[in-house]
Amino acid sequence: MKRQERLEGSEPLQLYAVIWEAALRQQVGGPDVMRAQLHRILELAQLPNVRLQVLPFHTGGHACMAGAFSIVSFVEPEAVDVVHVDTIAATAWVEDGVESAMYSAFFDRTARLSLAPRDSLRLIESISEDTQ
Repeated sequence: MKRQERLEGSEPLQLYAVIWEAALRQQVGGPDVMRAQLHRILELAQLPNVRLQVLPFHTGGHACMAGAFSIVSFVEPEAVDVVHVDTIAATAWVEDGVESAMYSAFFDRTARLSLAPRDSLRLIESISEDTQ
């Protein structure tokens, strides 16, 4: 919840997220919890600094199948993007410019396979309505 606060306020962070459809359909905590989480995603996606896309099942294989990661970019032009990767046993931080660029390329390719933001929101709404 504390991190979500950084998306609002006078200097909000910019967030560009691609969420795999499976993460939106996998019920954890029951249908009421799931619906609440989906509604929160829909609320946050309305913010002007948030871009959200869903990677649907029908895309099949994609560049990011190995797992989730986050890319942290900085406003300073000389700053290198930092990549955060969680695994089952550890957390890795990638701070090498070449490797960071590789993750950025993976993200870009996956985003191109994903639904447009408007279509992504429609899918999330549909999943929320079907959650039982």
